[in-house]
Amino acid sequence: MNSTRKIVLLNLFCILFFYSVDAQKIVGVKTNIPHWATVTPNIGIEVAFWNNMTFELSGGYNPFEFGDGQQWKHWIIWPEVRYWFWEPFNGHFLGLHGVFAEFNVGGLNLPFDRLAALKDRRYQGVVNGVGLSYGYTWIVGNSLLLEVTGGAGYGRLNYDVFSKGKEGFKINEGRKHYFGPTKGAVSVAYVF
Repeated sequence: MNSTRKIVLLNLFCILFFYSVDAQKIVGVKTNIPHWATVTPNIGIEVAFWNNMTFELSGGYNPFEFGDGQQWKHWIIWPEVRYWFWEPFNGHFLGLHGVFAEFNVGGLNLPFDRLAALKDRRYQGVVNGVGLSYGYTWIVGNSLLLEVTGGAGYGRLNYDVFSKGKEGFKINEGRKHYFGPTKGAVSVAYVF
């Protein structure tokens, strides 16, 4: 978890640095609606720092266990630098984002064949990655925005596999390279 603290502190430093760079400060606070559907409380902050550029740091944390060895515990952080085609917080943008996460999931019977092993096992590990994103933001009120974002890229997964349950024994370990979706959000934001 020591590396986790370093990542969080580095991202907070970046936000504070970018926030202090521009005299005309615009800050948005947002939440990703689909994350709430997975019982993951989340928040993001986005700061305009230069011409049509913004820096966003968003993340979610799910500490919940559901009993009978079922859990979907994780935290995730997405730092992202965005270039806006029109103006910050309005219209189309392209982004370069990072993905940093830890997970501890298992005992879940999900309808996806690719995740069928989660029913009888628990996976615990980390994900680090980078990707490109595209999004669009609509102004729906004086300070209220609706944003849709999607991104794809590369991720490196390092994980251990355990038998089902919190007290399960280690069965295996794995390392994977992942290419595919790395970000997706439908967010509601408030701009100051």
